[in-house]
Amino acid sequence: MPHSHSSAQRDSLVGVRLARGASPWLLPTVATAAVSLARARRSGRWTAVAVPATALAAGMLWFFRDPEREIAQGRVISPADGVVQSIMPWKDGRTRVAIFMSPLNVHVNRAPLAGTVTSVEHIPGGFVPAFNKESENNERVVWHFDTELGDIEMVQIAGAVARRIVPYVPQGTKVEQGERIGLIRFGSRVDIYLPEGVDVAVEVGQATTAGVTRLDRD
Repeated sequence: MPHSHSSAQRDSLVGVRLARGASPWLLPTVATAAVSLARARRSGRWTAVAVPATALAAGMLWFFRDPEREIAQGRVISPADGVVQSIMPWKDGRTRVAIFMSPLNVHVNRAPLAGTVTSVEHIPGGFVPAFNKESENNERVVWHFDTELGDIEMVQIAGAVARRIVPYVPQGTKVEQGERIGLIRFGSRVDIYLPEGVDVAVEVGQATTAGVTRLDRD
């Protein structure tokens, strides 16, 4: 399985493998839960705080999980966990595959191919729900990779709740296929543009797993 310095540095909490960039959300949430639980043991009045605080902390731990993956073989693999929302032919001959990520999915995104990151561009925008067509104008990060298939474009799109996209690697970095490259905090979308001549192997409504689901067909 490919690894590099960019995927080796990860946050950790009580032995759980967590996504890099999770600490600003997790630490105060877990601290609040811990304090309220400790006080609830001495005073029942704190139970009303401890129960929702503990539930929220557990939810955060689940959301920011970052499991290891056995990277699949294939020219293009899914950069995101989620469901294929749309498959659209583009005017320049490429095909856009849009993957919707719900809050229940792992939100760490992975490189769809091995190559060099030629650009990482942050574009300000709105925060409408990621399943809405208008989400194309949302806050987003546009990636370009120089690969054996040529230039590959990938776009991380923030959703109604997601307010931060956290790239893990800068322009000029060489990445392995399936390597962790970034995080989107809370429900969102990832688009990938397959080059002209590459047949799509997935269909609308199909579940995808980052680093595992193959997007192209031989």
